[in-house]
Amino acid sequence: MANLQKWTLAAGQVVARYSVVLFFVVFGVAKFTAAEATAIHPLLVHSPFLFWLPSLFDQQLSSNIIGIVEIALALMMASRPFTPWVSAIGSYGVAASLVVTLSFLATTPQLDPALGAFIVKDLTLFGVALWSAGEALAAVKPRVASL
Repeated sequence: MANLQKWTLAAGQVVARYSVVLFFVVFGVAKFTAAEATAIHPLLVHSPFLFWLPSLFDQQLSSNIIGIVEIALALMMASRPFTPWVSAIGSYGVAASLVVTLSFLATTPQLDPALGAFIVKDLTLFGVALWSAGEALAAVKPRVASL
């Protein structure tokens, strides 16, 4: 029974962390398409966090910037086996970006119900990102001060 518990816990951790990584890579890459740039534009202009992007940049460049951030955070989160500290920072970044995404539910007028239902899944991803950050921080070895 102990082996099953240990295997299940380890498998669940891998699936949880790297499924969020996969989401962020796939949706980050999608931001480089014209269709995705058009789809997210109404969300950006009403966002209290991202309203400035379409004010400074055109629709596609705004989407590209978000895509770069999403991919970078995913790669940071994925680095857990090699650099837990970087993974923790990336995980907190993913969590913060999910808060921004969840805010669209309250800030976007006439939000399509299907899009709203899709965004709700980000609450679960937010929980996984927070868990990932905490787990990665627990793996950071304390530095020993040299005299």
